[in-house]
Amino acid sequence: MSLTPGFLDELRTRISISDVVGRKVMWDQRKSNQGKGDLWAPCPFHHEKSASFHVDDRKGYYYCFGCQAKGDALKFVQETENVGFMEAVEILAREAGMEMPARDPKAQQKQDRRTLLIEVMEQAVQFFRLQLKTNNASMARSYLQRRGLTPAALERWEIGFAPDGWQNLWDHLRSKNVPEDLIMAAGLAKPSTKGGRSYDTFRNRIMFPIRDARGRAIAFGGRAMDPNDNAKYLNSPETELFDKGRSLYNHAPARAAAGRGTPLIVAEGYMDVIALSEGGFASSVAPLGTAVTENQLQLMWRMADEPIIALDGDTAGLRAAMRLIDLALPLLQAGKSLRFAIMPDGQDPDDLIKSKGPEAVQAVLDQAMPMVKLLWQRETEGKVFDSPERKASLDKALREKIKLIRDPSIRKHYGEDIKDLRWELFRGNRPEGRDRDFDTGGSSDGWKGGNDWKPGRKGGFGDGARKPWKGQKVAPAPLASTRSSLVAAADDAEIARAREAVVLAVVISTPEMVVEFEGNLERMHCADVDLGRLRDQVLRFGIDAPQDLKTRINENLGAQALENLMALRHVAIIPCLRRPSDLDAARQTLAEEFAKLEAMRGLDAELAEAAEDLTGLADEALTWRLKQAAEARNRAVRSENEDKANFDVGENGARLDREELDAFGALLDRIGFSEK
Repeated sequence: MSLTPGFLDELRTRISISDVVGRKVMWDQRKSNQGKGDLWAPCPFHHEKSASFHVDDRKGYYYCFGCQAKGDALKFVQETENVGFMEAVEILAREAGMEMPARDPKAQQKQDRRTLLIEVMEQAVQFFRLQLKTNNASMARSYLQRRGLTPAALERWEIGFAPDGWQNLWDHLRSKNVPEDLIMAAGLAKPSTKGGRSYDTFRNRIMFPIRDARGRAIAFGGRAMDPNDNAKYLNSPETELFDKGRSLYNHAPARAAAGRGTPLIVAEGYMDVIALSEGGFASSVAPLGTAVTENQLQLMWRMADEPIIALDGDTAGLRAAMRLIDLALPLLQAGKSLRFAIMPDGQDPDDLIKSKGPEAVQAVLDQAMPMVKLLWQRETEGKVFDSPERKASLDKALREKIKLIRDPSIRKHYGEDIKDLRWELFRGNRPEGRDRDFDTGGSSDGWKGGNDWKPGRKGGFGDGARKPWKGQKVAPAPLASTRSSLVAAADDAEIARAREAVVLAVVISTPEMVVEFEGNLERMHCADVDLGRLRDQVLRFGIDAPQDLKTRINENLGAQALENLMALRHVAIIPCLRRPSDLDAARQTLAEEFAKLEAMRGLDAELAEAAEDLTGLADEALTWRLKQAAEARNRAVRSENEDKANFDVGENGARLDREELDAFGALLDRIGFSEK
């Protein structure tokens, strides 16, 4: 979809910014002058008592003198509703009675079919809601009443009922002239395996509509009323509208609430989300009947930096939390993590709110623990570590988990926290008066100085405080200059940035590749803020509307974002960019660049760990690792020299060169390493 300046100008003309902002604020009548379009209010973006938020209705802009927030009506909707630019345009266009510009024919045809399917789903929503009011739904209404749902809540959540019988919804939709193929494609009916009529997917179930991030009905969840039913909860099958692993229950309202600064809470099911939201926790979502997927986790992180996982206080809830830890560890980024709030034993959020009120839930949320604490709890709870072998088993298990973390900085901090927890666990096991260096010359539990464990090391624990055995040579401590040369040799930030720029330029030029390389793009860590924003735009818009990707980027980031990217010297010389229709060339280029980025990340992680280890004595494992790193560096240099793109990055053309190899050689000599 292409938005012309004329369309946006007309939209801004039709929409009064005071009307848009007025839905979210209370105007200060003493400072405001309505006749002149000069309006003041407390800022909706930060907490304040004075009216420092100014709206100029004639110019169509707002500005806060406290937090410096500024923009027009579109920007205000984006910020307060936590939506993208195009969604904000669509929201205001509907209010103004304007039709959005049409897409190209193929995209329009696909969109038209999705629109028809959504209309069918909305008809099903209304059918189920009406059925809840009939005599056949008396048991369902009684159940919902026992669960504490008021008539107003039933309306808000659009809860309905699928009556018992094989063709109730089917006959209703066919009477409305809905084509059979659309009913089937929406997942509302299934074909008979016995040659008979198609039959309803949902029968004798309480129905919960599932809506996407834009509020459109895409699926249903059904709770069985028959206690003997094989499936207590049943979701719609996956369709053109519904991908279970990429959807969240209550997504749109929770996203808007999270955009206003409230914590994002992730519960287990529909009733938990409804109870939390009705209790005042508006930014609550739930996965749809399965364990949280990587795509759902990324959706959560786009809404909030630290979602709180509110799990039931039973064995199943704890198992779900432990599975989520293993999923999240490789995906952690600076500022992006999870916290875990475990409900009291045997209760879920719905139970807790009903028995003790929202205050009890808030108390549990306030005690939400960071992921590292739950990881530690999983590996230690119910176990006794009264022997070196059991302690070693714990150390091995923790190392294996922490190695999953790709970010070296986060991995380091996890190691430090685990080190502290380990010291607290084992210090009570020492006989009174026993020195930490007693007998072995190190800590009695085998850790470096008792408190300096390094995650992910090969060859055992470091033991910097260890006394030498008789006749043993003590290797000299590394000099500061040696450590700095290692860091310089390991700094591939500029080269990684260049490769990331090439990747983004290729996928933006050939957006058909976004779906194929979606996983690689999600794992690509862009240290450069501008590249990170481009990557987010590609992931956000390149999946559903690849033909509009450049337009969306220009609208959200400005035309200069793409201009600056394509003007980079190492980008301009990429052959496939001159032939955007050659998808094979683009695919090969992306595959090569992602492979090199992955290799560089692995090498950088190893070097970062080696640099940490230099704080103590060099051991055989460390020198082996440095040799491997040096050989990998040599291979990387050869690969760079053979690279046709011959990246030239930075003002001085920074690249892997002989000086870096010399630095490695100096380092190996300093610690006494020999290749003999």
